[in-house]
Amino acid sequence: MIKAILVFNNSAKPRLVKFFEHYPEEVQQRILRDTYQLVSKRDDNVCNFLEGGSILGDNDCRLIYRHYATLYFIFCVDSSESELGILDLIQVFVETLDKCFENVCELDLIFHADKVHYILQEICFGGMVLETNLNEVVARVDEQSKIEKQEAGISAAPAKAMTALKEMNLPQKIKDIKLPDLNLNLRF
Repeated sequence: MIKAILVFNNSAKPRLVKFFEHYPEEVQQRILRDTYQLVSKRDDNVCNFLEGGSILGDNDCRLIYRHYATLYFIFCVDSSESELGILDLIQVFVETLDKCFENVCELDLIFHADKVHYILQEICFGGMVLETNLNEVVARVDEQSKIEKQEAGISAAPAKAMTALKEMNLPQKIKDIKLPDLNLNLRF
């Protein structure tokens, strides 16, 4: 089972943090700090599997990571997961991000965190792997984007109506209405 997915930059700033088990905030901070210290000290040409020891509070923890440009993608897993399978899953996740953001960079993870979490949920949910096919994940993300655009159109309708009313300059139009002169000689 996947216990946590962490993405750090080279300066130890977390850019994506997803825990699949509950940990108090101070424990999460310790996990982030310890994980980064273990992974960042390693040379780029060494194995991408690392025994996590008691980082997550038990001895059944392994860290599987990849270092891409300025980001570390780290999956904390238990012994039931295949190291090579998780390494492939990291590759699928990064390639999906790259397709969805067209040359993904660290800023995409910061400014589009909701989309990044959605992509991650399409791949892995509740610590279990759901989908490893890159094209399927991208298709689901595209469908979600279409739905969001449709909803934006519906939710924007009242605002557009108000803008149209303001642009009409209704008070001036009322003043400009020419009413016929009614010369009624009424005698009582």
